[in-house]
Amino acid sequence: MHFEELPKHKYVDFETPIEKMGTLSKLLKGPQIYMKRDDQLGLAAGGNKTRKLEYLMADAKKNKADAVITCGAIQSNHCRLTLAASIKEKMNCILVLEERIPNSYNPDASGNNFLFKLMNPKDIIIVPKGTNMPEKMEEVSNKLKEKGQKPYIIPGGGSNELGTSGYINGAKEIVKQINTENLNFDYIVVASGSGGTHAGLLIGLLLENKDIPVIGINIARSKEKQEVLIKNLISKTLDFLEIKKSIPDDKIICNDEYLGEGYSLATKEMIESVQLLAKKEGVLLDPVYTGKAMSGLIDLIRKDYFKPTDHVLFIHTGGSPALYDKQETVLQDIVN
Repeated sequence: MHFEELPKHKYVDFETPIEKMGTLSKLLKGPQIYMKRDDQLGLAAGGNKTRKLEYLMADAKKNKADAVITCGAIQSNHCRLTLAASIKEKMNCILVLEERIPNSYNPDASGNNFLFKLMNPKDIIIVPKGTNMPEKMEEVSNKLKEKGQKPYIIPGGGSNELGTSGYINGAKEIVKQINTENLNFDYIVVASGSGGTHAGLLIGLLLENKDIPVIGINIARSKEKQEVLIKNLISKTLDFLEIKKSIPDDKIICNDEYLGEGYSLATKEMIESVQLLAKKEGVLLDPVYTGKAMSGLIDLIRKDYFKPTDHVLFIHTGGSPALYDKQETVLQDIVN
């Protein structure tokens, strides 16, 4: 199916702003840093998954689904936004949450877990680290079918061909803003997790004939594994949308130097980044995705990866509710 023909439920009626981070740029004595504020996208507390859900929920409605099943970590932004979209569409929502750090799930925790309880999904299922999440969601789906329901499964992060299309739209929006606001970017930096945002940006820039390198800062996997994931997702999406173009392997850039000990585990560089953006720009990053991605951008600037004359766009993918569950972590060693 061609991109323009995809069914879409519009949850956002505006372009998210691109803001200049003037104080941060001056402080780092590096390139001019700009931020695409996709943390301001619609649904409950915003974030990049909203772009993906515009296509995924439209497909669920097209398939006459009455329940949505999705998965993520115990503080999943994707699950929060999928639950909010399900409420909008009057569908039941079942969340399968993976306890990636043993004994870390607390049903009374703040952050996204608090918001899950507030929005009241049909069910929350907790599974241990290493669970085959697609199989588990299929199991849940089969049980619902036995009860006469019509469930629709959304993969983790919403990162399949449909979800990736949301960030083809995102890239097109950025190019439009470049043209209308007289902007120019030499690089784009984004957190690279389940892959849909990263892959969609690359495809969208390809379709717009914009050769801007996209640097993915990994938050879960090694460089090798993440690059394969992005490559495969790009290939599937191009085939699905019948796009007769390709993206060279050297355009898929995934940096794993800022992972620390693994997904959602704090690094001192992430803490510095979260505090720095709050204190110097009044911007809330999150401790899992944008905090680590920004720590990567800051370190690359300090290592002279960019020229002082460059203009760099950072994609703020949201996730600030997770801050409230990590107060002790993000408030240590305060940056003055």
